[in-house]
Amino acid sequence: MADAKFQIKENISPRVLIKGGGDLASGAAYRLHRTGWRILIVEKDQPLAVRRTVSYASAIYQDEVEIEGLTARRVESIKDCLKVQDRGEIAVAPLSRSAEIISSYPNQILIDGRMLKDSAGTDLEEARLVIGLGPGFTAGENCHAAVETCRGHFLGQVIYRGSPAADTGEPGKVLGYSQERVYHASRSGIFRTDRRIGESIRPGEVIGYLKEQPVKSRIAGIIRGLLPSGVRVKKGTKLGDIDPRNDPEHCRHISDKSLAVAGGVLEAVFNWLTKT
Repeated sequence: MADAKFQIKENISPRVLIKGGGDLASGAAYRLHRTGWRILIVEKDQPLAVRRTVSYASAIYQDEVEIEGLTARRVESIKDCLKVQDRGEIAVAPLSRSAEIISSYPNQILIDGRMLKDSAGTDLEEARLVIGLGPGFTAGENCHAAVETCRGHFLGQVIYRGSPAADTGEPGKVLGYSQERVYHASRSGIFRTDRRIGESIRPGEVIGYLKEQPVKSRIAGIIRGLLPSGVRVKKGTKLGDIDPRNDPEHCRHISDKSLAVAGGVLEAVFNWLTKT
């Protein structure tokens, strides 16, 4: 029964709007699509998702992207959006074109997966069900349900009253490495690189350049995340991350964290459906 899908009630629109197309939002999009929902993702015109090989935001740059056998395609109009969804694909709209599309998009579920650590621009009035991912959301105030995104015992837990854990600013540890594996912009400017996600890298090798300043790897491993060359960034923007486990397959599959968070999203959606 691999192709079986959840049967959505007749009075419920089968369309979901997701703000953000990074790796966590993409995990939610993937699992919702697999259970029968039609997905529209809205992303910045210049996305800053570093895990581009598992982020549907990449469709903004390259028109289409396939992750785990599911294709997402850039759309510029509501007609394009519905056509893409009719083909069984995920629609991804750039922010500059989204107002026109959203105004004609009959969604009743909104997921904010931008991971801004702030709920700015999202409130309870936007949809019948509003789900917020991670810090910045408080269930009952700016969303109906929030999903924990912090690694640990409560990862993926759905919160119906209260908030997820506050942002610690500390990346999760992988083989004992935390801050050493993640790279942020030390200044504003254009980031340039000729490296690729999935490549091996050694300590001291250059990941890319911010203006003329080289960004060098502090550890050995695989480049798991990396911004595309030519992107303008602000100080503090995440540029990339290194996976010390040294397995390029990790770059091509949705992570355990993303799937756990997506599981929480599914719980919140089905919980709402049973009460509708």
